[in-house]
Amino acid sequence: MSAVNVYEQRPSHLDGQSPLHHAGLAELVGKGSASAGIRLRERKLLGHLVLRGDARDPSFAGGVHKACGVELPVALTLAAAGETSLQWLAPDEWLLIVPQGEEFAAEQRLRDTLGSELHYAVVNVSGGQTLLELSGENVRELLMKSTSYDVHPSQFPVGKAVGTHFAKTQLVIRHTGEDTWQLVVRRSFADYIWAWLQDAAAEYGLAVDA
Repeated sequence: MSAVNVYEQRPSHLDGQSPLHHAGLAELVGKGSASAGIRLRERKLLGHLVLRGDARDPSFAGGVHKACGVELPVALTLAAAGETSLQWLAPDEWLLIVPQGEEFAAEQRLRDTLGSELHYAVVNVSGGQTLLELSGENVRELLMKSTSYDVHPSQFPVGKAVGTHFAKTQLVIRHTGEDTWQLVVRRSFADYIWAWLQDAAAEYGLAVDA
């Protein structure tokens, strides 16, 4: 594999804008009911990287573990260590999410660790998507309105993550806690998903958290 130049796509001295920067979420913080059945928080400007490689190759799997601090997850699951998570997307593809500002360093670590002999790819997609975190006692009901995927606890336990249809579009659903779910949303669908969530959550009450 030939040498690759790694560029810092979102330099720390520049202010980034989330796909929902114009939605005024910050102004909605604290205005929802304390008893709202659904609480929403945008975990904006995190580092998102797509990693591809051969999970059957011990050198690749071991290199990813060393560089990211988490092992390659198996099908339809995610693994996490602190604020870093690695999610299975396909047999040879994973989504790595790291804290804001760490995506450049994370890509460099992966490339340094995996070296130039293995066949792999790392693509920084941080500007193309955002992450919405939903919590509360009625999140599962909201999801049942929004997707045909079975979100019953027996079929969608904590630690599972899938890419699926959602409100006539597509996104990734991640179950990260008993009453906590995450949606990985593409930039081009962010407005639509935000509008959908407001409507679908109306009967339960929706509050926005910082």
